[in-house]
Amino acid sequence: MTSSTQSAPRDGLTTVELVWIEKRIENRIRFGRPAHQTIIDKRRRVVGFAPGSVFAFVRWAANDFGTVVSRIDIVRTVLPDEPYQRLPYIRPGGEILLKIASWDKVQRVLQLIDAIEAIGLDPAEAAPDYWRQTHNRLVAGGTPRVYSLEQHRAFLLRKRATT
Repeated sequence: MTSSTQSAPRDGLTTVELVWIEKRIENRIRFGRPAHQTIIDKRRRVVGFAPGSVFAFVRWAANDFGTVVSRIDIVRTVLPDEPYQRLPYIRPGGEILLKIASWDKVQRVLQLIDAIEAIGLDPAEAAPDYWRQTHNRLVAGGTPRVYSLEQHRAFLLRKRATT
């Protein structure tokens, strides 16, 4: 599902449609802090993220013959008047930090997210450049680096120095 306009929603939230149909479709948020949630029915809900938020959106679908879609997108929601990229199920879209398809690579990203949580950090707070680097390494067939506390401290210092 994509937006038909190029402007952010009036409330400023970026919305994500989540769908769950057992053994067929699973669209879910792996990390991120929704600011709003609307339950449509037992299989669908819509969550909204504030501008500047980062979240991971996992999509999986299968048919009678097995998995047909396996992907993860890590997205930063845009501020008003910022450019963005359109993505299925996300309105209006966002800044794509990581976009990975195929179960092997998606599984690797999920392991990296688990590793960030294991050192006591929220993956939504990790440096955006880390997700971009991880995307580039996986697409090129390389091995992404594990996010470290030292890398996170350096990111926070850079962020503080530029604001």
